[in-house]
Amino acid sequence: MLYCGLQKTTLLDYPEHVAATVFLGGCNFRCPYCQNSDLLLDPASYAAYTKQDILSYLQKRKNILTGVCITGGEPTIYHDLPDFLAEVRQLGYLVKLDSNGSNPFMLQTLYEQKLIDYVAMDIKSGPSDYLKVAGLTDPTDHSTSYAFSDEMLSRIRESVHFLMHETDERRFTYEFRTTVVRELHSAETFREIGDWIKGAKRYFLQSYKESEQVLCPGFSAYSRMELEKFIEILKPNIPSVALRGVD
Repeated sequence: MLYCGLQKTTLLDYPEHVAATVFLGGCNFRCPYCQNSDLLLDPASYAAYTKQDILSYLQKRKNILTGVCITGGEPTIYHDLPDFLAEVRQLGYLVKLDSNGSNPFMLQTLYEQKLIDYVAMDIKSGPSDYLKVAGLTDPTDHSTSYAFSDEMLSRIRESVHFLMHETDERRFTYEFRTTVVRELHSAETFREIGDWIKGAKRYFLQSYKESEQVLCPGFSAYSRMELEKFIEILKPNIPSVALRGVD
């Protein structure tokens, strides 16, 4: 695995916990609005840590921190992710995993082995536009796994179903979240998503933010008032839907 970053303390990434966040490089999506393009395009150049560096830090901080967030990139592309999380677990930490949902088998494995406590899965768009918004519709780009086929969307659907219907909320938490981009999402997007993940326990809309790290700069955000209109579209199917990190 490529250990590309370590946020030593965060009060935001793991709800209700003081946590550290580990950034793994590499991703099988090419979302044009991605905020971590450095971890996407050339992750090996940013692999500033070893596994032992991470574990040593967590060992020193285990009386202060209670959780560890694993993000990316896309962590589930690594077959040795369970081994790493088992070592984090041995230090007594709760584990939150950020994922695009492209590897339902890995999610199921981590859950069954009790290596994760929380999954935050991105919902990129409604199914009809999913591959486009995830950057997987360019037939000249063969760098992404399972791209340009119904298989990828099937995997996403399987991950959604697993989190919603096959996990035990007494020991596990999930959330879905969408980064909303004016040029990529519309009211119809959220009607479609609402029908798809109807009954989801937690769903958050996050506003797009332009930065130098965006893969394809030039997108724009909706206003808070516009986002609240999307919330109203979603509420009949997902009563708990909320905005997150919106000014």
